[in-house]
Amino acid sequence: MFAKRLIQKATQQLHLPHHSPQHNLSSVTAADLDFQVAVHYGIPSTASIISFDPIQRLLAIGTLDGRIKVIGGDNIEGLLISQKQLPYKYLEFLVNQGYLVSISNDNDIQVWNLESRCIMCSLQWESNITAFSVINGSYFMYIGDENGLLSVLKYEPEDEDILLLPYHISADSLAESAGSSFPDNPTIVGVLPQPCSYGNRVLIAYDSGLIILWDVVEARVVMVRGDKVLDLKDGNVNSHSAVSTSHTDDIIQNMEEKEISASCWASSDGSILAVGYIDGDILFWKTSSSSSIKVDQGGYSSNNVLRLQLSSAEKRLPVVVLHWSSNNNSQNDADGHLYIYGGDEIGSDEVVTVLSLVWSPGMETLRCTGRSDLHLSGSFADMILSPSAGEVRSSHNAALFVLTSPGRLNYYDHNSLSGIANQDDKRVSISSAEYPMVVPTVDPVMTATKLITLSASENSSKNSFEMLTHLRKCSSLNPVDGIKWPMTGGISKQLVDAEDRVGRLYVAGYEDGSVRIWDATYPVLSLLCVLPGEVKGLEVTGSSSSVLKLDFCSLTCCLAVGNKYGLVRLYCFNGSLDESSFHFITELKSEAYSLTKGEGLNFRAIFGLLQSPIQALQFALEGAKLAVGFECGRVALIDMSSLSVSFLSDCLSEPSSPVVAIAWEALRQTGDRIGSPKISEAKILGNTAEQSLFALTKDAKIYVIDGGKGSRISPKPLHVDLAVISMYVIDGNITSSEKLTQMQEAVMDAAGEDEPSQDTSSGEIDQPKTDSRSQISSEDPVLLLCCKDALLLYHMKSVVKGKNRPIRKMKLATACCWTTTFKKFEKLCGIVLLYQTGDIEVRALSDLELVYKTSLMSILSWNFKANMDRTMSSTENGEISLASGREVAFISLLTGENNFRIPESLPCLHDKVVAAAAEAAFNFSLDQKKRKGTAPGILGGIVKGFKGGKVNNATDLVANSNSNLSHLEQIFKRNPFPEPVLFTKDDQIIVDEIDIDDIHIDEPVSVPSTSAPKVQKKKGSEREQLFDGEATNGKPRLRTREEILATYRKDASSVAGQARDKLLERQEKLERISRNTEELRNGAEDFASLANELVKEMERRKWWQI
Repeated sequence: MFAKRLIQKATQQLHLPHHSPQHNLSSVTAADLDFQVAVHYGIPSTASIISFDPIQRLLAIGTLDGRIKVIGGDNIEGLLISQKQLPYKYLEFLVNQGYLVSISNDNDIQVWNLESRCIMCSLQWESNITAFSVINGSYFMYIGDENGLLSVLKYEPEDEDILLLPYHISADSLAESAGSSFPDNPTIVGVLPQPCSYGNRVLIAYDSGLIILWDVVEARVVMVRGDKVLDLKDGNVNSHSAVSTSHTDDIIQNMEEKEISASCWASSDGSILAVGYIDGDILFWKTSSSSSIKVDQGGYSSNNVLRLQLSSAEKRLPVVVLHWSSNNNSQNDADGHLYIYGGDEIGSDEVVTVLSLVWSPGMETLRCTGRSDLHLSGSFADMILSPSAGEVRSSHNAALFVLTSPGRLNYYDHNSLSGIANQDDKRVSISSAEYPMVVPTVDPVMTATKLITLSASENSSKNSFEMLTHLRKCSSLNPVDGIKWPMTGGISKQLVDAEDRVGRLYVAGYEDGSVRIWDATYPVLSLLCVLPGEVKGLEVTGSSSSVLKLDFCSLTCCLAVGNKYGLVRLYCFNGSLDESSFHFITELKSEAYSLTKGEGLNFRAIFGLLQSPIQALQFALEGAKLAVGFECGRVALIDMSSLSVSFLSDCLSEPSSPVVAIAWEALRQTGDRIGSPKISEAKILGNTAEQSLFALTKDAKIYVIDGGKGSRISPKPLHVDLAVISMYVIDGNITSSEKLTQMQEAVMDAAGEDEPSQDTSSGEIDQPKTDSRSQISSEDPVLLLCCKDALLLYHMKSVVKGKNRPIRKMKLATACCWTTTFKKFEKLCGIVLLYQTGDIEVRALSDLELVYKTSLMSILSWNFKANMDRTMSSTENGEISLASGREVAFISLLTGENNFRIPESLPCLHDKVVAAAAEAAFNFSLDQKKRKGTAPGILGGIVKGFKGGKVNNATDLVANSNSNLSHLEQIFKRNPFPEPVLFTKDDQIIVDEIDIDDIHIDEPVSVPSTSAPKVQKKKGSEREQLFDGEATNGKPRLRTREEILATYRKDASSVAGQARDKLLERQEKLERISRNTEELRNGAEDFASLANELVKEMERRKWWQI
């Protein structure tokens, strides 16, 4: 009893006070830590919605957990993370503006800046948002909600704010304007700006089936559809087998019973609207291409609508998504392809249906000429069309992206989709290409990783940095198989700094035995080489087995790969060997083979010693030795210089237990003797001429092996009754009281105890103050053993003698599954622990105290998955690589470390050069269009010449450029349904405060060709207006005094004020016109100068250069 108390008293004083100078050099605090996502690749498994910028050629994918993935070209990917981990229900680019708008399930509207990768502003909407759309080429947005209210928002880049404009339309106002009755409590389910309308018209769809086409400029209803009993003609849709229809007489349906679930424009000019319904029907509504004063309520006539059904079954799936693209080979703007998800028979396979549709010349009949069912690789999430680079019209030559769960993106190019046309009597099978992942994790399956930091310091060889430079030059010799990714957006930044001597490699092993190596110096990874498992010209059994372990020596530039069959492959990347001999070594023989020149990329040897999976690999002695741990419990040591086996140990434990970790350490000889141990410590330590090897087996035993002979230094291993994970040998970073350590060991030997320690659970630590004068820095290393439920810190003497005497024990609250240590100022300072709950802890190595706590969910929005720890790796300076599903991420820990050089090295997600070129091309195209001298492809040609085929894609975008939508600015600043003027008994007029934008003075509104024609005034109309519309016979009517006062009585001051305001407004308009004229003149001069330079450049070229 006395011995136990003495031991407890001694061990309580083994902790270093925080004021110790030695401790501060290797301590870590919460202020030193800042978990940041430096690199992210892959599509999240929770991907649910997709958007596309046709000019910048960027793809954005929203998730169910508040993340947005932005994908461009040249391996450029970006991850935007919102603090609100909620699903996104709407996601749209402000095309070519560098902004992305997202709306989450809690109706929070967020605007993201793609350059700074952060939220610029947000607006919380009070009601539930049920429809959203952006006017292409502008900052204007339509919001439809559950109350049937259509609102207009505008993002102001200068003020970094979202403005709610006065322009809003309620269902009651529309009903009154259309002279029709609306259902009670209608909900807007679709808002679609009409193509080729210059932003002047918008279609509003309600859940009840009602469709309204609204003229924004004239503030009136142009068309009403779906509000009456309708005659549907199925016979107008003709198909042999592609679409199931019934050729019967007209079918009477009540439109009030049909609920809209999807809609899209089905013609280039906006004359046909395709609408999907809950019952699986698809109706094609004809809209008027020219406006008229009278509201078109053509819902009674069957000539305005045609019905299409994918199946003749009575019960069908709702139509969820509709998209349409035009046919280049047709003169009809409504001919093209319709992409449908849903509408098929309940219980059928989940597919995306593509129909090739052709209209008759009179638009009376619709014929389906081909059908293809695109079978999905997972649950459907979303789909979107993307125009081909160089096209002027958005719906021409469109490719299809289909997003499925979990995180799979399939691409169907235009050539494949166009093959379904003219395919009567059969269905066409279309092949797709899956998103080419920069870092594959699933196909093939990733099984092991290694994140490596290459440093060329003054005292070390520069081979590693030269190797990285060499691999960069040779990377073109190892191209990546697969299709060319159609996205080309973003700008990669490759920094060149002569003083930057730090590189980084990311190595991944796969289930098929192959190994891939990436240059990870900057956030944009580039593939350097792919190492196959097989050897050309030599058949080696087990070479294609799954890779289990990887290790790399930066001094010798050698890579070791261990697989499940028990083979160890060795590669050399130093570039010094132009020709190498390949060695195949087994336990019994060694054979040499000649290999062709690999330009520095050399396959040196394969070791096939045992048919047992490799569980541990560790280089030692500056790459001169390689230790291998097998699942059968044996350890081998390979001499790298002679490519021979130094020793192969017997099975360490009985029964055999896998070797899970290996560590090296030089044990120092000392003359001190503590107590009277049975085995002399001087005898144990005196025979270690080389470094000793520490092997940890799965049954929680640590064996100390002579690094030169392979024999055990101590016959008795250290054994703990815990599930072990890893171990680390720490050199001189733990400061302890040498006297108390000696006292503890002496008392232990006298008492015969085997497991005394300070047993401290997390968060329950009470340490007495210790005199700092008694603290000295121990030169002897310590060993940290990481178990599933505890952390144990041992003095090396206890490990060598096989005595379970931890100087520090920390119990863990939950099960730990992965650990790693990291350095600060070149000294080990902390350990990172990942728990099976997804929580992450950082503890100080000096006392194992908790310093920082976070989680995978808060950093990456990831949940912990089984076997995730197998594909995790780290570097000494606090960089961790992780893989989950189809995602790969690099995390940096330390605040002061910025080895990825963020933000200067981050790729830019918005190309300002392309944006300026597109805007200039828009303006130039409009100017040429006015002069009627423009070649059709001039817009695509101008923008395509700036960067790799990045071009404008839409006539609508040309029409809807910022300069062409200036009239909407004034329109949206006032309510289209102003409150009526009220009168009081005292004949005083009550009016709202007059807004200068509400005054119209001698400035006609510019209306496009689709607007209503001017109505010629009849004779006598001015006289009728003068006399309040009275039918006159030429004789004036005597009016009473009250009528005259009611008509003309005004306050003199208000009249003068209004006149003054009108004069000021007129002056402002004249100044604005003058400025616009000057800008147009400058723009014309710039284009003229550009044209002259192009002419001179072409004149200098020879005929064979054109």
